[in-house]
Parts: sequence; C-alpha cells; structure tokens
Amino acid sequence: MASLKAERQGTASPDAVDRVKASLADRYQIKREIGSGGMATVYLAEDRKHRRPVALKIFRPPSPDAPGTHRFLREIDIVSRLTHPHILPLHDSGEVEGIPYYVAPYVDGGSLRDWLEREGQLPLGPALSISQQVATALHFAHGNGVVHRDIKPENILLVNSNALVADFGIAHAICVGCVDSLGGVLVGTPDYISPEQATEDNVDPRSDVYSLACVLYEMLTGEVPYVGGGVMKTLTRHLSDPIPSVRRLRPDVPAVVDAAIAKALAKRPDDRFPTAEVLREVLAGTVPSRTTVGTGLPAG
Repeated sequence: MASLKAERQGTASPDAVDRVKASLADRYQIKREIGSGGMATVYLAEDRKHRRPVALKIFRPPSPDAPGTHRFLREIDIVSRLTHPHILPLHDSGEVEGIPYYVAPYVDGGSLRDWLEREGQLPLGPALSISQQVATALHFAHGNGVVHRDIKPENILLVNSNALVADFGIAHAICVGCVDSLGGVLVGTPDYISPEQATEDNVDPRSDVYSLACVLYEMLTGEVPYVGGGVMKTLTRHLSDPIPSVRRLRPDVPAVVDAAIAKALAKRPDDRFPTAEVLREVLAGTVPSRTTVGTGLPAG
C-alpha cells in the first residue's frame, strides 16, 4: 500500500505534474501511480541514489496560488519536524516551477484499514499495542505543537511490528486562541471526529485522544462507536449519544480496557485523559508487556 494519500479537492493539472516528473527523472524513476485525487498524485518510484522504493507525492494545483498550496507546504513543514519511530518520515521535498512535492518511504505492509477489512476485529493484544504506538507518536507530535486532527485506520500504516502515523495534511498548530480553519469545510473524518472538532476549529491534543479511542473501539468490535447514516447524523451522535461499551459487542474485552475507551470518548475534553501518554500508560497496564502487533500483522 502507498505510504501517502492523495488529496481530494481541487482541479487536476496534468501538464504541471508531467514537468515535475521530467525534472526529477534523474533522481527518482517513477514506476506507477498509486494514488490520485484533485490536489495531488502519489507515485511509487525508485530512489536512484539510495536504491530504495519511495512514495513521491506531487501537488496538482488548479493555480499556483490555490488555497491547497499552503496546506500542502504546511504538511511538508510539519512532517520534516516530526522525527519519531511511529511517524512516517520525510525523505525529501522541493519545488519544480513552483509545484511542490515530497518523498516518503513506500510502505507495502498495508494500513490498519486493510487489516480491519480482512479480519473485521483484531485480537486484543495487537489492538492495544497498535494503540499504544500511535499514542506515543501523538504525544510526541503534541509536544512539538501539532494536533493531527485526522486519526483513523487509513492513516495508520503497518510494517512488521511497527505502526506509523501518516498524513498530517490537516494538522493544527497548538496555540492559545489559534484558529486554523479550512474555509468552513469540515476538518476531519466524521466517524472519528471529536465533539469539539465537529463544532469549532480550536482543538487541543485531547481531540486526538478521542479519535484514537474511536480507532481502538473499531479494532476491537469491527465497527465505529457511532454508526451514523450520513455526516450530520454521525456528528450529532458524537455530540449527544451515550458512550457505547466495547463489551456490548466484545464481552471478552477486559473491563479496564472498556473503561479506558469510555473515558477517552468523553464528550467534554476535560473528562478525558489529559494526554495521549496517559492513555498509553493505562493501556500498557492491561496486557502482558511481551504482547506486540507481530502476530497476524501483514509484513512490510
């Protein structure tokens, strides 16, 4: 699977992409397209110098001053500053004729979404281990002033025993009174969005804690906490429905895990775990320390 995801808005500009591809040909031999959207195309390429497969993401703006350009450049800036074992790293970046691109590892082990589509539910040990690894990545990002805002199975890549958080395209800077709106567009994915993220732009790390709890709930039960029936109904359920119990669908899950997920899914941020690290510590105490995601994880 590709380690990078194409954007989903805007109008494609094939000529601009072709110019970037031609300019980079001596450094990156493009093999094939592995993802495409309105704002970017992602290619599997061979890094000629280092002889390794990479994912090359090329921005496709409708115009050089398109709003998405800032978002793409911001993603590059954020990822370049987040060096962590559980965050997908940045290999290279640049611009050709004003068209930005960046290069990341190519991850062929698949995403958590791929695994869930195959298995439905995950064993308790791997589910908790993945959650702990993602929590460490989020805690690191939060400590560096970044809230991810789009934690979901598609953005958690798996390789051997490692989970890698990807796609900081809609990440938010942590600052007092900071507003980072994308022009009235819903920021995040409805199935995993925190109540405050659904209603305002100024979110803090506890929003990511909520989203991670939604992912853990899905890993254990095979479904998201709030099954909607449309975007607005899903958002309304996040805001007002009672917090569901994992044990309702998975009675074998320990009560302490169920309680941890319920706390992380609290409607009010003040009622959740204060940091992703605290959530990780709680989850780490619920299973033997030797448990890893190695069992059943697709190889990368």
